[in-house]
Amino acid sequence: MDNDESLPLLRRLRQEILFARQRVYRAGSPTPLEQLPLPGFDGEIWVKREDVSPIKAYKWRGAFNRMAIMTPEESAAGVVTASAGNHAQGVALAAGKLGVRADIFMPGTTPAVKQNAVKRLGGDMVKIHLVGDAYDEAVQAAQDFASQSKATIIHAYDDLHVMAGQGSLADEVVMSGQGPFDVAFLQIGGGGMAAGVGCWLRMFWPDIKLIGVEGVDQASMKAAIAADKPVRLDNIDIFCDGSAVRQAGDLPFEVCRELLDDIVTVTNQEVSEAIRVMWDGLRAIPEPAGALGLAGALQCKASLAGKRVLTVLCGANLDFSKLALIADNTGSATAPRHFLRINIPEVPGTMLKLLDEVLAGVSIHDFLYGKTDSREAWPIFGINCDATQFDAIKQRLGNGGYQWETAAGEDIEFRAIPCHKALLSHPLFLKLEFYERPGALHDFLSDTIRGRANFCYFNYRYTGERIGRALIGLEFTDEAQRADFLAWLPASGKGYRQCRPVPDQVVSRMI
Repeated sequence: MDNDESLPLLRRLRQEILFARQRVYRAGSPTPLEQLPLPGFDGEIWVKREDVSPIKAYKWRGAFNRMAIMTPEESAAGVVTASAGNHAQGVALAAGKLGVRADIFMPGTTPAVKQNAVKRLGGDMVKIHLVGDAYDEAVQAAQDFASQSKATIIHAYDDLHVMAGQGSLADEVVMSGQGPFDVAFLQIGGGGMAAGVGCWLRMFWPDIKLIGVEGVDQASMKAAIAADKPVRLDNIDIFCDGSAVRQAGDLPFEVCRELLDDIVTVTNQEVSEAIRVMWDGLRAIPEPAGALGLAGALQCKASLAGKRVLTVLCGANLDFSKLALIADNTGSATAPRHFLRINIPEVPGTMLKLLDEVLAGVSIHDFLYGKTDSREAWPIFGINCDATQFDAIKQRLGNGGYQWETAAGEDIEFRAIPCHKALLSHPLFLKLEFYERPGALHDFLSDTIRGRANFCYFNYRYTGERIGRALIGLEFTDEAQRADFLAWLPASGKGYRQCRPVPDQVVSRMI
């Protein structure tokens, strides 16, 4: 049915969401709504589980709804779209079910796992075109293809019927019987989902607060509302690749400007923490964009006491290799992550003294140090601790007369640990495996190293395994002391299961 363009946009959108009910379930089934356990939170957080949909994301709804209303002539001419991920899979699913040929333009950098998913869903009805390195190049190529053919462009978000299809997930929330909700946190890329879902929720629950959530360095909707029109961002961060859109859609902007009560922005670390919370509570692993809504809710947690909160896990098409980066961005269940660079004299025993006086009992997840000066050292410690514990650490640093600073930058991000070979005296490098329990690493350092050698290098990062691994550099006053230490060194002992020397020829390539 053609919608009447003389009607206000919100009314047209509501009408189309109602019609979408009759179409989208030919492609998939309703997804569950689950409560997320969150210890210590005086309220309820509910999660709409789009990760268990046919494409592990919500995009199937809008793509199928748009393609299901095509005329026979349009279907015969085929469709074209540009996407690096979930929208491409939604179009492929619809193409396979409706028998419509689809040309899908993707950046050449698109991982094979996503290309394979598109091929699996669309079969012979889909042709993938890899173009350029970035999404914008794929979009331009798709537009050029459409202008030279009669294919219909299926836009990822700036289309009334696509927005309406996404709104069908809100209809399932309303029909679940778990409402009403006091506030909904809705992630925004181009704005299609936030527009469709927000429109339907506000119609049934007029008092609900609708909060848009964007990555701090990809906030195109926030910029659009500030400028009173969609504007193009020059640079965007792509950690949340599913929501990395340079410019909000025209139609979603009109809807979001009218409906949203606020927009909050979240950091990559906050998104990573939300992914961890989702895993802890539901054993679900969202892709970064899929956790944006929960990240916004967690940021605003203090103001949500007693509230019933709705979030959407909008996708779980995560590149497996990205898990390590996500885990590295998070703290523990109750303790945020901090990095400290602490100044100590380059004197034997001072490193262990620092550990004893300041960091005893603290969860250390990173330890980076290499000898670069004969008089002073600046080891970096990554620690997990809450605000009260961090204040206590800062107090102990002050009482001990230590100079220190919070650390950030490329040396931490890329684990750049310089170590000047010319400053080392008879060095010995050890590969250590120890049991990841509180105090085990400290016990090894205290029982094995104290009084026998001086640190010149340390590289340790917590990996979540039961066994921790570290590369340690020691130096000695002369070769005889080094040989005596090697002869004495137990291969295993209290708190550790293996300690073996790194061959000198390997060390010579390292420093």
